[in-house]
Amino acid sequence: MHARPAAPARPDGGAFVLPCACANLRRLTRLVTRLYDLELRASGLEITQLGLLAILNTLGEATHKRLAAGLAIDSTTLTRTLGLLRRRGWVDGRAGPDRRERVYRLTAPGRARLRRARPGWERAQARLHGIIGDAQWLTLLEATTSATARLAAGTTPDS
Repeated sequence: MHARPAAPARPDGGAFVLPCACANLRRLTRLVTRLYDLELRASGLEITQLGLLAILNTLGEATHKRLAAGLAIDSTTLTRTLGLLRRRGWVDGRAGPDRRERVYRLTAPGRARLRRARPGWERAQARLHGIIGDAQWLTLLEATTSATARLAAGTTPDS
């Protein structure tokens, strides 16, 4: 690694300067997750759970494999999250066509929970947008969407 080493701390006690893209993204993700989870608290959902419910609401139903690939999440974490959502009655699962795969769908209580969470999600979106401003908001959405697609496809800007 030829990047300059991380500074021990900023004089104002703020965030460390990190030369690693991954470390910066992970730190940003933790901060953004806290913001969303705070706004969603009244709904009884965390942002990771809301995202899964929203995807199932959009797709209608999906296999474990499709959800893991589409969310870029490891199978163990997905299984744990789906298990919690199933125990709460928000998601239902059944055997898939080959019986080794599970197919998941949102239940009526899951759709109701998703509706209940929407105002909190909208507040979180507005707060984040307000904090980072219009230009960074658009850059964030464009950069994360593009980088996710490229990394998932295994492509580079030159391919």
